[in-house]
Amino acid sequence: MMPAVGADLSHLLVPDGLWELVAPLLPSFTSRPQRGGTAPLDERAVFTAVVYVVTTGCAWRHLPETFGVSPAAAHRRFTAWTKAGLWRPLHRAVLDELGARGELDWASVIVDAASVRAKWGGAGRAEPCRPRQEAQQTARAVRGPGHPARRRCVRREHA
Repeated sequence: MMPAVGADLSHLLVPDGLWELVAPLLPSFTSRPQRGGTAPLDERAVFTAVVYVVTTGCAWRHLPETFGVSPAAAHRRFTAWTKAGLWRPLHRAVLDELGARGELDWASVIVDAASVRAKWGGAGRAEPCRPRQEAQQTARAVRGPGHPARRRCVRREHA
């Protein structure tokens, strides 16, 4: 049984200061024009539900009812916000706000390899055959200098 999610948790997940940054960045969402459609949802409640799922790792289908948002609606809105490119400008706005307050400590920045592109090449890069160097040295003793695999590697090194 999931614990009840009250207003305290909602304000802990999305404090007023964060909501002031988020609200102007949210793309406008229009409900589907159909008979008997659902009432528009409170954007802050939806955003709080999304933050809950993302930060806890909870499956969408296990989103507590106390958020007042159905799991399907929260997931739909998350998908729409992702397609609209909300997360990068929001991240930038939070960093700008923290920087303006002097609350960023750039001396302890952590870079996640999953979000930073690792480019090939550059200074200090190993030669193309370097990772296999030990295996090649063994193979050279078995194969002669004219073996196709050796020639292929030698050509790459000189190219």
